[in-house]
Amino acid sequence: MSMTKTLDAILADGVARGQAPGVVALVADRDGSLYEGAAGERQLGGGTAMTPDTVVWIASMTKAITSVAAVQCAERGLLDLDAPAARVLPAIGELGVLTGFDAEGRPLTRPPKRPITLRHLLSHSAGCSYEMWNPDMQKVQAALGIPGIIECRLKALELPLVADPGERWEYGLGIDWAGRMVEEVSGLPLRDFISQNLLEPLGMHDSGFRITPTMRERLAGVHLRGEDKAFAPFPFELPQEPEFDMGGGAIYSTVGDYARFMRMVLNLGQLDGARVLKPETVTSHLMLNQIGNARVSLLKAAVPLTADAEFFPGLTKRWSLAFQINEEAAPTGRSAGSLSWAGLANSFFWIDPSTGIAGMLATQTFPFADAGVMDLLYAFEKGVYDALA
Repeated sequence: MSMTKTLDAILADGVARGQAPGVVALVADRDGSLYEGAAGERQLGGGTAMTPDTVVWIASMTKAITSVAAVQCAERGLLDLDAPAARVLPAIGELGVLTGFDAEGRPLTRPPKRPITLRHLLSHSAGCSYEMWNPDMQKVQAALGIPGIIECRLKALELPLVADPGERWEYGLGIDWAGRMVEEVSGLPLRDFISQNLLEPLGMHDSGFRITPTMRERLAGVHLRGEDKAFAPFPFELPQEPEFDMGGGAIYSTVGDYARFMRMVLNLGQLDGARVLKPETVTSHLMLNQIGNARVSLLKAAVPLTADAEFFPGLTKRWSLAFQINEEAAPTGRSAGSLSWAGLANSFFWIDPSTGIAGMLATQTFPFADAGVMDLLYAFEKGVYDALA
């Protein structure tokens, strides 16, 4: 059976079995697209089918794009990966490490053992956390009136650290701080820097921090799986007039556009004649472990919008300056040394430099890491490698 028939059947079966109300997916190599497909509806009951050009909120898949923007600044001498980040943004130097709470429930902190660097921020080893996976951050937010990061307000960045910089992998606000550093040294809003230095050169015309009218015409609705296990529409959209461009998760895009970003990585920093990074920068910064002996660990759910999340439990996973790296081959067929991550509304991608293959699958559903969606993702990924064998 051809790849197209195989993968079309996997997506259609996933929708029929209730793994997602709608799904869109793509497979590409260094030269172009090998597969684009979709199944289900953009919004349940809406009557509009999911199509390959459907626009989705890619959430934390934004992180890789923002990270590359920061690496561009480092490559150009605008930022230093290993200098104290507070030299660029003094507010980063004010973050203390959480040690507990006083009798009134207010957080207690101490100074970190070492300064946070851009390398720490990009590799999720700065000690920054998220309230979605850390109940203590919820207590801090309640005590100090700090909003959730999804509100795209600057005060959201004031959460304390949960570990000393460089000590362990901890998923959190680091890329949002890195995006602010890009703004500071470039003199541009993050959306403009990324547009001028990545989206436009790579031909990603359906991607951005703002939903344009033409993007909105193809926008998928978000759904939440209820206690009855069925999905229902869940009104959700990021602020379109935010206080700051959330580099950790605010981009809307399509699978076709994101494939151009992934192909740029596969092609070591260039696509269709447009070079955005030096080859040696890609291999040394984006493809190699940057967290030493630390390991990517389970994200333990602390809010209903996510389940416990870990890709390929039991396999050693580390982090570069932009991506998770699986250091062992995955049961789906993904090679050791592949790069990947995901977005909160259940969008996923992987880049396999060994085979020259990249893939993406996106739904617009909560909770993140929903068991049904994960089964669909792994079936799709295995189908890709089986078809290529």
